[in-house]
Amino acid sequence: MPHAMPSVTTVHSLIEAACARLTRARLAYGHGIPTAWDEAAYFVLHALKLPPARLTPYLEQAVTPRVVRQVTELVDARISRRVPAAYLTREAWLGEDRFYVDERVIVPRSFIAELIHERFVPWLPPRLRIRRALDLCTGSGCLAIVLAKTFRSATVDAVDIERGALAVARRNVANHKLQSRVRVLRSDMFDAVRGEHYDLIIANPPYVSADTMRKLPREYRHEPAIALASGQDGLDAVRVILREADALLTDKGLLVVEVGHHRPRVERAFARYPFVWPQTSGGDDCVFILSRADLLRARASAERPAALRAPAPRRASRAAAASRRK
Repeated sequence: MPHAMPSVTTVHSLIEAACARLTRARLAYGHGIPTAWDEAAYFVLHALKLPPARLTPYLEQAVTPRVVRQVTELVDARISRRVPAAYLTREAWLGEDRFYVDERVIVPRSFIAELIHERFVPWLPPRLRIRRALDLCTGSGCLAIVLAKTFRSATVDAVDIERGALAVARRNVANHKLQSRVRVLRSDMFDAVRGEHYDLIIANPPYVSADTMRKLPREYRHEPAIALASGQDGLDAVRVILREADALLTDKGLLVVEVGHHRPRVERAFARYPFVWPQTSGGDDCVFILSRADLLRARASAERPAALRAPAPRRASRAAAASRRK
């Protein structure tokens, strides 16, 4: 039976009542909605059939019993089941774009979307026209769709290994009427697209370590583990990407990869790579950028025989130093 809400009359008072209940429940957030207030607002806007950015003009609007009942049921389910809000509403937003989601995919929340909207300025060469792009580990297909809507002359391959995720991605591609420019493919990392060449490769791969997987809050356990876990240190997928991406990039191509807030771990593990860490709303430790030239130089450095590497400077012996002073 739904939990009774206090008497509410406006959008604002309904959000306050929902927020109070969510706060008392001590839920875990992080699926694109950072706080109890934001989640309460999200539920109310969903019930009103409004996008997330449209709240302010409606705060003093009266709410109907139907809206109050729907929000109450959503809050009840959120508290009792500890399910991410997006799975309850079957929708998630990246900017102005709405996507269908369910438990077959992780909830969209990538910082790469911000960089796409900015057209990767200044890292993409200004005269480089994006003709082909790849979205690796596409999940719901949201980033592939944002790519296609931003770079309107590009075709995009969206790949994932999970059949359920691909079904969700195809549904979203169809909802956005992009079937002619977004191709959804089943692939274990790059396997199905070897021999293809892309001006841009983006990836939001699994990057959660084994230890962190064991400690995740209940909300995260509703998401497919294969989309989160990536080996003992969380970098198995990143290793594959760094090892193989250059073969699929055009000469001036760009690689963009999200790794959570794991910049120190990535830089320790791959010290030869000259990572660029653009600023996003999550900080400057979430997404790295490398050019194909960067990838090739890092590989060449790793493969160069030790005898051919530049020797480290050595401190002169006292005798030699004394000899030079004479």
